[in-house]
Amino acid sequence: MTSKGPEEEHPSVTLFRQYLRIRTVQPKPDYGAAVAFFEERARQLGLGCQKVEVAPGYVVTVLTWPGTNPTLSSILLNSHTDVVPVFKEHWSHDPFEAFKDSEGIANPTDAFTVFYSERSPWWVRVTSTGRPGHASRFMEDTAAEKLHKVVSSILAFREKEWQRLQSNPHLKEGSVTSVNLTKLEGGVAYNVIPATMSASFDFRVAPDMDFKAFEEQLQSWCQAAGEGVTLEFAQKWMHPQVTPTDDSNPWWAAFSRVCKDMKLTLEPEIMPAATDNRYIRAVGIPALGFSPMNRTPVLLHDHDERLHEAVFLRGVDIYTRLLPALASVPALPSES
Repeated sequence: MTSKGPEEEHPSVTLFRQYLRIRTVQPKPDYGAAVAFFEERARQLGLGCQKVEVAPGYVVTVLTWPGTNPTLSSILLNSHTDVVPVFKEHWSHDPFEAFKDSEGIANPTDAFTVFYSERSPWWVRVTSTGRPGHASRFMEDTAAEKLHKVVSSILAFREKEWQRLQSNPHLKEGSVTSVNLTKLEGGVAYNVIPATMSASFDFRVAPDMDFKAFEEQLQSWCQAAGEGVTLEFAQKWMHPQVTPTDDSNPWWAAFSRVCKDMKLTLEPEIMPAATDNRYIRAVGIPALGFSPMNRTPVLLHDHDERLHEAVFLRGVDIYTRLLPALASVPALPSES
């Protein structure tokens, strides 16, 4: 992020720099300091503040908007320190029957990406057992042979999905299921055939996939490899939801109208990764993933992730227009 100099720097940039100095990265994020930062900022602005815990692992700070704009009820700051606006006319009952706008991804073109759904993370560990022995022998029914069959089947599926993505220019990455082999474990020495080996995979399952059928497919690949091959899940998200991107969704109507008025080009997509939006959608709250960062390379969690000052300030301007418009959406019948 570039700047002109301390004496000319925009106040929003200065504030952002202060926030970036807080260590919020894994493996030891200081989320307490991040929350304290927003609490202090709320105090300076005269905003009410409270902490609320909703879906698993999702802790937020609620900053109640001042009385000068009663329709703009709050901003939620989640445990991953995304700024998450949530809008509701009245907070006398469940405050999470609302709309949520969370993190998105940069777009290198002039357009802005907005995510209406996302792929489901499945972390799968395949364990194979077989005959051990000395590595100088041609042993049969080894753990490695059987594991190789499963790995081959899964990587063949990966290639098929990759080719499907490459052959259809209308498909985006989030529209297909991805998988990567991320861990291989087993063995104690070069000259010993191990009795047990395992392979771990990171699947990101597209929301239109038949989840039950796909799990059965994974099990069948394990069974076809031979006896002693098992599958276990470290993570398996089974509740994919899609936020409507038409006028049946009043939040989308308000969101897209502001973007149209500001002459912003939107590219609605399925988020290829996983965000906290999946928990929010699962409890019935329509959610969009949107970060107003165009003309910016996709450097998600990269070592040189950066944002140009002009893009950042433009994003502030966009949110300044979006928040009042979304806050003015009338309460739905179910919220009354």
